[in-house]
Amino acid sequence: MVDVIDVMIVDDHPVFRQGLRNVLAAQEGLRVVDEAADGEMAIEKAEAARPDVVIMDINLPELNGLQATRELKDRFPDMQVIMLTAYDDEEQIYHAIRAGASAYHAKDVRPERLIGVIRQVHEGHYVVDDIVLDEDGIGDWLLRKFKRFGGEVFGGNEDFLSPLTPREMEILELVVQGMSNRRIAYHLGISHQTVKNHMTAILRKLGATGRTEAAVSALRRGWVPLRTKENSAGENQA
Repeated sequence: MVDVIDVMIVDDHPVFRQGLRNVLAAQEGLRVVDEAADGEMAIEKAEAARPDVVIMDINLPELNGLQATRELKDRFPDMQVIMLTAYDDEEQIYHAIRAGASAYHAKDVRPERLIGVIRQVHEGHYVVDDIVLDEDGIGDWLLRKFKRFGGEVFGGNEDFLSPLTPREMEILELVVQGMSNRRIAYHLGISHQTVKNHMTAILRKLGATGRTEAAVSALRRGWVPLRTKENSAGENQA
C-alpha cells in the first residue's frame, strides 16, 4: 500500500492552482487536500487540513509567502513548505529557506521534477538549486549565504521573542559570523570559560546539539539581531 502525501496549494491565481491540482491528482500517492488564495487563508486552512506538504507562492495578498511560511512552521514544525514562485533569485531563496521552507523552485519547474521534490521534502530532505541536502547540508548552506547576504528576513517588521539573554544573543551572533569560542572571548573581553558556559546555556535553551545547529536555529527564528549590509560596510570602512 502506497503512503499518501497530503498537499495544500497556496497561490492567488485560480488558474494556476487548478492546473497544479490536476497535475498532482494524476499522481499515485499524492492527494490535494485544500487550496488557499492568500497567506492568512493558508494558515487557517492548514489548521483544519493538516497537509504534509504546502506548495506556497511568495507574492501573496495579506501575509506574503515568507510570513505565512514562518507562521506555519512555528505552529506545525513537521509541515513541509515548498516555495514555488516566479522569482528565481538567489537571495530570495536564502530568505525562503531561512523562513522555514524546505525547497524553492521557479514556477516553470517540470511537473515530474516538482513531484520528486514533494516526495523528497516529505522524507525530511531539503532541495536547493536542484541539490538534495540533509539537515547538516542545509545548515552549512544557510550559514554560507548569511555571510554573503546578512540582513533581516522580514525587513524588521516582525518582533520575535527569544529565550536567550542579551549576552547569549551577542555570543550567538558572533558564532553565526564564524568566530571560535576563544575569538569570542577576546572580542568581548571575557574569559574562555565564560564563553563556554554561555554556549552550554544556549545549546540547552535551543535544544541544539552543536554550534552550527544553534546558529541555524537562531537565524531561522529571527532571534539573532542582524546588521544590514549597509551597516556592515560602514563598520568595515571605519
